[in-house]
Amino acid sequence: MKIQFDGNQEYQLDAIKAVVDVFDGQPLSKGDFEFDLSGTTGEFLSELGVANQLLIDEGKILENVRRIQKRNNLPVTDELKGMNFSVEMETGTGKTYVYLRTIHELHKRYGFSKFIIVVPSVAIREGVKKNLDITAEHFKTIYDNPPFDYWIYDSNRVSKLRQFANSRELQILIINIDAFNKDSNIINKENDRLSGRKPIEFIQATNPIVIIDEPQNMESAQSKEAIASLNPLCTLRYSATHRDPYNLLYRLDPVKAYEMRLVKRIEVDAVLDDQEYVPFVQVDSIQATKTRITAKLTIDVQESDGVKRKKVTVKKPGEDLYDLSKGRTPYRGFIVDEINAGDQYITFTNGIRLSVGESIGTRKDDIMRVQIEETVKEHLDKELQIYNKLPEGKRLKVLSLFFIDRVANYAEEDGKIRRWFIEAYNKYASRPKYRPLNLPPVEEVHSGYFAKDQKGEAKDTRGESKADEEAYELIMRDKERLLSLDEPTRFIFSHSALREGWDNPNVFQICTLNETRSTIRKRQEIGRGLRLPVDQTGNRVFDPNINRLTVIANESYDNFARQLQRRSRKKRGEYSRKRILGTRDGVRKRIWLINGERTRSFWSCGSESSTKHVIRLSSIQMT
Repeated sequence: MKIQFDGNQEYQLDAIKAVVDVFDGQPLSKGDFEFDLSGTTGEFLSELGVANQLLIDEGKILENVRRIQKRNNLPVTDELKGMNFSVEMETGTGKTYVYLRTIHELHKRYGFSKFIIVVPSVAIREGVKKNLDITAEHFKTIYDNPPFDYWIYDSNRVSKLRQFANSRELQILIINIDAFNKDSNIINKENDRLSGRKPIEFIQATNPIVIIDEPQNMESAQSKEAIASLNPLCTLRYSATHRDPYNLLYRLDPVKAYEMRLVKRIEVDAVLDDQEYVPFVQVDSIQATKTRITAKLTIDVQESDGVKRKKVTVKKPGEDLYDLSKGRTPYRGFIVDEINAGDQYITFTNGIRLSVGESIGTRKDDIMRVQIEETVKEHLDKELQIYNKLPEGKRLKVLSLFFIDRVANYAEEDGKIRRWFIEAYNKYASRPKYRPLNLPPVEEVHSGYFAKDQKGEAKDTRGESKADEEAYELIMRDKERLLSLDEPTRFIFSHSALREGWDNPNVFQICTLNETRSTIRKRQEIGRGLRLPVDQTGNRVFDPNINRLTVIANESYDNFARQLQRRSRKKRGEYSRKRILGTRDGVRKRIWLINGERTRSFWSCGSESSTKHVIRLSSIQMT
């Protein structure tokens, strides 16, 4: 099954035009069979190869930039911030497609032929390469089959840079920032195979157009110096979350993306440990001196970059854990009543008493088991909805993605997450309600994507090591296969590999079994399911009743939404509460409460004060 691309999306064409028009006034391309040694075209023959050449001055470019910004209702630049130009596009709206097509458009229009895509991570690198693979045929059709070459930089094959420099065909090189940001990198050392030259000299000689994917991850002085060392003609910066939008040319923000129905709506199923009343509190020690008694506790504290588990000290009755947690709602009512050093316990005004070594809010396994069960049920309900709603031949594959806490909990045969999933799937798949789906047996429906050690065993990583590359390559290769209705795999388990860089449009459920305390990490995970789905013919589905991403979260909706919205508030200013916490009147969603040995659920209907809300994409800035 091949994903089909629509080359007539107006918002994407507007983003492409915004960049192409920066060079208005540059001589047009003379075509593939003409070459001008006089230097009056977009190419120039140098000692080391064929270079891009800019023939309009900075004044003309500034004039073009101002015209583009006025056309796109953006703040107008007083003076250029160097030859840096930014495009902002919400996650899931085709940012990579836009800059790949911009490359082809710049080549066709002006004859620019040398492009370098700089990425911050292996995951994004593999994602870019995959996008080049699956769009190649599409672009050949649009641009009348131009010859072009694309490849990933390999420090073991630096001589290929000579080919990059000498070729007159369109060249696209993908490179990690870590491959050239240090003097010790091979690319920056003299090489006998290149006549004693440094490999980077062949890049510098081409005066490449540099495209930075996720530039907010490359804003350090070291990264900026490395990018400048490529000798770029200009730098094009593409992201949903710019730290500094240099010379911003186009913006498709979350509000516009949501209103245009270009991304899925997000809704949250909260699985709580009686969370509104029993947050995490652990008594580490109680000590008495001649002047006072103090208790050291561990609680969850709200920091700027997410919730973090920290140690705090209480010294007297009246101290409020709500204040010590920096305003976390679950701690309301946890006001110290007594600290007893003799019997080693602390009591709170809400009646809870804890001795040293005791804790509350720790029923993690109960929560995870319910999350898994709820995810399986949501998944099968979504499959049934699509089976009943879409005609045969136009149906689509439903995928669910689990982010787990430890690889061993799934990868091992007796891992608890694996066991709980099998139990949940067998429980629901056997119900008559789902019989029309003709569901496969449990052993065929789930798979994990993890980095492996030297013995070939799955291991925990942070998603950034060399060991992760194989996992990335596998999931990238499987992207289209996973979309096929003939492929039984529909539940995907990951530890850290599937963050930015991997997007499968048919992810409809995301289950957060890990404790994601970082706001950025949270947005990365949820961003894996934002894209609009494709049916079995590879075409996009735009039905808003189908296009809902359900997040089965292990925290309250209020906290979950607040973390996702924080950066958006800083960047855009406060939205009204109604806009941020929109609800669907009459639509009810289940909230699970874990209470001792039993679970209970209740229903929440569209009131702003309810725990269950629908998060609208107009309020979220994803990465």
